[in-house]
This record gives sequence, C-alpha cells and structure tokens, in this order.
Amino acid sequence: MIGLTTLARLSTLLAGTFAATLCAGIAAHAAMSDWVDNQGGRMRLVALAPDAEGHIRAALQIEPQPGWITYWREPGQSGIPPQVSLAPGSGVTLERASYPTPKQIMVGNIQEIGYDAPVTLPLDFRTTSKAPTKLELTAFIGLCKDICIPFQAEYSLELPAGEQPTTHELALLDAAKASLPQAPSSDFALQSHSLSSDAKTLALRLTLPEATGDAPTIYVTGPAGYAFFEQANAKREGNAYSADITIGKLPKNYDTKGKTWGILVVDGDRAMETTLALE
Repeated sequence: MIGLTTLARLSTLLAGTFAATLCAGIAAHAAMSDWVDNQGGRMRLVALAPDAEGHIRAALQIEPQPGWITYWREPGQSGIPPQVSLAPGSGVTLERASYPTPKQIMVGNIQEIGYDAPVTLPLDFRTTSKAPTKLELTAFIGLCKDICIPFQAEYSLELPAGEQPTTHELALLDAAKASLPQAPSSDFALQSHSLSSDAKTLALRLTLPEATGDAPTIYVTGPAGYAFFEQANAKREGNAYSADITIGKLPKNYDTKGKTWGILVVDGDRAMETTLALE
C-alpha cells in the first residue's frame, strides 16, 4: 500500500506538539554525544574520526519510550522517516544511511513500518576537504504513541584526533552494522520480478532460507515516500516462494521504465535486501 506521509497526518504531528530542537554539546566520550531527550524518547550521535580515505563511521541511536514507536526509511501509510542534514560548509557529505530490519505496526487503523524498541541507524559520511574536527548535523525523526511528535536535535560532536575509539564505541557501531539486512545469497535471493503492464501488480519469485510453511514479510519501496507490502496469490513450496505485491496509486505521470525500486524480505530471523530494476 502507499506509504506516503499525508498532509492530514503531518498537520496532526505539528499540532500535537512543537518540535524539540536541542543542541548536544561535547560528549564525555571521545566520539559520542550526550543524549537529547524528548517526551517520546531520546537519541544521540556516535562517530569515529575520519580514516585515511576520509570515511567517517557513525550511527544515530534512537530509544523510544515504552509504548512509543519511530519509523523506517519508508514509514508505511503515514509517519515521518528519519532525516539527517549536515551543517552548511561542514566539509562532510552523507554517503549512506542504513536501517535495521523494521516491523509492521498498527496505529489505530493505519499500518506503519518502524521500530517499537531501541534502534541504531548506521551512518556513513565522507569528508570533502581536510579532515573536520567536528561532525555538525541535525537529526529529525518522528515518535508516535497517542500523539505524534516531530523530534529534532542538533549535534556538534568533537571528533577524536589521533585517538583510538573505546571498546564501547566500536561495539556499538559493529552491532548496528550486524543488525542490517543481508545482501542476496545462494539460499536467500530474489529470482525474478515482473511489473504488470498497468503497474498494479509486482510478481515476485524468491528463494528463502528455510523450508517452512510460513509466508515471509515483504516490503517493496518505490518512489520516495511509497512502500508496498500487501501480498496476493502467495505460494510456498519448500524454499521456493512466489507472490504478487499489490501496487497502490503511484505519483501522477510516474513512468516506471528504467526506475530502480527496493525490496526487503524477512523470513524467520533472517532478512535480505536488494534492488529491483524495472524495465
């Protein structure tokens, strides 16, 4: 189904509360900010110094309060996906934001995609000039329970200069990386896909890791702001699985030819993520 944030929901978000815009100062740890708190949860930034190629490993830790949720990169039928914006002139660019495997969460009669427990989002930055001494950015997320609160925090994190990161920092970043969906493999992969001529149905054939009778959870992400997850005609025979994903309304005049969509498949305790090249 369409996962585009609606104007009505956004109005509710903004009316429910003012965004919490706070500044996290220099951390007690060499490359970790203080927590920034909000009614619905808290978040902080951790980062390592740039390596020899100018790559900065970092992560945004988000801890919703019990009963609250936050969102995946495509939030479902409504919601706010996480956003990271670097300060102008920081000399740093965001190469990639990665997301651990989410879950489907019902909020009233709205089906959303996100997290109802602490989650750490790996972030990969690249320096564009000489190595910066600070990582300056704004993080913006949505937190929802009975109301939804846009949560914004500004970070100015001193990067360690010639210091080795602590075991805690490395463990946190490594655990965040390990929580990500895996790439396709011989026992878990997309075998074929075909979009119908009217762009209403996406037919999928998959190889799954376990020969069980359960249906996997499938998320297909199309244009920015859209996620599709309703299955039809599902059939599982051992490790082989086929299903049709119902494609809802796409943007007006949207041409699927040559576009690249994403797919995330969750089967048991394993998850696989790859891309779909549309013809």
